[in-house]
Amino acid sequence: MSFISLTIIVLIASVFILILLLRVTYRSMRDNRFQKHSLASKYGKMTENFMPFLADYPYDPHNFRFIGNPIDGISFEEDRVVFVEFKTASSKMTPKQMQIRELIENRRITFEEHRLESLD
Repeated sequence: MSFISLTIIVLIASVFILILLLRVTYRSMRDNRFQKHSLASKYGKMTENFMPFLADYPYDPHNFRFIGNPIDGISFEEDRVVFVEFKTASSKMTPKQMQIRELIENRRITFEEHRLESLD
């Protein structure tokens, strides 16, 4: 085998190994990013349950009812009903949450009573 042929084989093998290493590194980075996002999401969900009991929460925490999705909860105050969404760090509202905020701001809220007939 000539020196040139051997050099080409080594070069092709090196490129192949480099591609495999880059692929493994990319997958590892992608998985880490997913795990960080997952942990941040879990931290946010856990924190939301305690937010009404923090000192700077402006309403009576006993009036707060946790919903979880699409908004965190509702605070039933004596003079109003407050829809509450807690955010941590740089998290942003989802399109659904922004739509809910817009409906509330445009006073597109109703109260309905639905009764079931007796099941006897």
